[in-house]
Amino acid sequence: MSHPTTSTTVQNVVFPADRDPDVLALYADPETWTTLDGEPVRVTADGHIDDVESRHSMRIRGGRRVSFASYFNAFPASYWQHSTSLKTIRLELEVRGEATALVYRSNPRGIAQRVAWKRSEGTETTVLAFDLPLERFADGGWYWFDLVAGDDGAVLERGAWRADLPAADGPQGLTLGITTFNKPDYCVRTLETLAADPELLDELSRIFLIDQGTRLVQDQAGFDEVAERLGDTLTVIRQPNLGGSGGFSRSMAESLDVEGAGYVMLLDDDVSVESESILRALRFARATTRPTIVGGHMFDLNSRTVLHGFAEKVDQGAFFWGPSTPEQERHDFAQANLRQSPWMHARMDADYNGWWMCLIPLEVVRRIGLALPVFIKWDDAEYGLRAKAAGIPTVSLPGAALWHISWIDKDDSIDWQAYFHARNRMVAALIHSRVPKGGRLLRSSRRIDLKHLLSMQYYAVTLRHRALQDVLAGPEELHAAMPTKLAEVRAAAAEFPETIVHPFDDELPSTTEGKRIYPIDQEGSAPSGPVLLAWTAKSALRHAVKDPAGRNVDHPQVELSKHDATWYRVPGFDSALISTADGAGANWYRRDRRTFLRLWRQSLRLHRRIEQEWDRLQERYRANASDITSPDAWRRTFGTAD
Repeated sequence: MSHPTTSTTVQNVVFPADRDPDVLALYADPETWTTLDGEPVRVTADGHIDDVESRHSMRIRGGRRVSFASYFNAFPASYWQHSTSLKTIRLELEVRGEATALVYRSNPRGIAQRVAWKRSEGTETTVLAFDLPLERFADGGWYWFDLVAGDDGAVLERGAWRADLPAADGPQGLTLGITTFNKPDYCVRTLETLAADPELLDELSRIFLIDQGTRLVQDQAGFDEVAERLGDTLTVIRQPNLGGSGGFSRSMAESLDVEGAGYVMLLDDDVSVESESILRALRFARATTRPTIVGGHMFDLNSRTVLHGFAEKVDQGAFFWGPSTPEQERHDFAQANLRQSPWMHARMDADYNGWWMCLIPLEVVRRIGLALPVFIKWDDAEYGLRAKAAGIPTVSLPGAALWHISWIDKDDSIDWQAYFHARNRMVAALIHSRVPKGGRLLRSSRRIDLKHLLSMQYYAVTLRHRALQDVLAGPEELHAAMPTKLAEVRAAAAEFPETIVHPFDDELPSTTEGKRIYPIDQEGSAPSGPVLLAWTAKSALRHAVKDPAGRNVDHPQVELSKHDATWYRVPGFDSALISTADGAGANWYRRDRRTFLRLWRQSLRLHRRIEQEWDRLQERYRANASDITSPDAWRRTFGTAD
């Protein structure tokens, strides 16, 4: 029996809304490439941002060729074949002027094959349509098109990838949940982007802006104007700072009560949104054969063609997150676009998607609950693993993305966030690890402690130990700790002089040996294998039995850039003045033999105790998981329970 379908645009051909020339490579590939010695080489660059005429149109100069084998305009056929029941996809191009449209497909190894072509004639607008099969894409592959203009040039006035989707069954509206802490300028820009996209506004049931800060979004310049444009679609909710998990859980909980809503998308605050990506994620989710979490990728907001990860996994051996393949990390589309990146053509499955941009069907929220009450870190990864255990997949959808402040200029493993890194990784493992005693997790955690101790980062280790002690206390107090834990761990910094940032515009402490500068290329410098074992033993013995030289206590021994202050260099000094990740100042790290010994002994005791109690702890955390993630438990934390 056939079911009614509706012809739907699942992906518009779009161009940069802000006409930023730096991101053109994500939308079009107006270049000719060849291969020399097995490496892609750019031969010519025929287009630039002035060729973009509008959000949906682009001019192709006379005799030139532009490929739309780009991140935002190629069609990720493999993901649609794998997750939906669609058998065909239709490409429609509105072209003015004489031009040839050529359609290509790729296989999982990135090898391209031309599958169709058509010409437009004369000066009027011609619709070129291609019905393309969604088959033989099981392991990977994309569709894309190129346009070659005649002598007088041509204009792509509009393009769309369309599909006959099954008629809607149940609520289909979308709510957006934006969680913010003191990023009012970013939030207003995001709201302005949403308000400027009428196609997206038609799909939105509600925008929940959860403001947990002291610099309120409603006080930001431009808020009143955009709020008036959005009208009743926008709801601003103020609440105490409960972190990302608290803000996103509030959006989930509120969305459950929105009439007609079928999906909630979580968005971070310090982002720049490509609004077309939200539509793509929604329409993909509607087309899937079973409820599916649909995530978007993250580009670097300060280096806008650089992608951070294509699909992320949790390694069960060490229970740690990361990209599923190494090629994904910081891939720059300005250097190698889709045609030059064979790895990108293989379909990649994900365990979870970061909550900088993640769409979740509300039926999934009703089934598995809200976020784990862990403030920040691991809430998104844990949710993906929880969904996976319930038979709900996560798809990180190519062509759906935003720009986010990168963590490349941060080091949150040594500040107050060290507590949440350690505790939440352990909690997530107790709930989801399939390996006895968490596999290599405890060994990895001990090594992290030792690495911090050898680098004189005693504050970070102290917080990590508080985290382990709280893990041993059990899951029952996680909700109660949400409003207070951040203040506690930040207050502990006062006990550690290393946490003081000395601004560069002040007089920095003088060093006894000056600044050390190392070669930029550090590959191969780190010890490994037997050399690493010998290095670790020698370094640990030095820190345990030898006091620092007096002159290196009164003054920093050396000054190091953040880049040069690697884990295998810093332990060789008695003290060091190390620049902060953002370059605004420097921290003074000082070796203390007694502190080293005390914290290392404590580390061994805590890890041994967790190992001994692992099975009992795992039983407790798993038994409590559904209760502490329930809407009722969260509403009590929000103070909104009846």
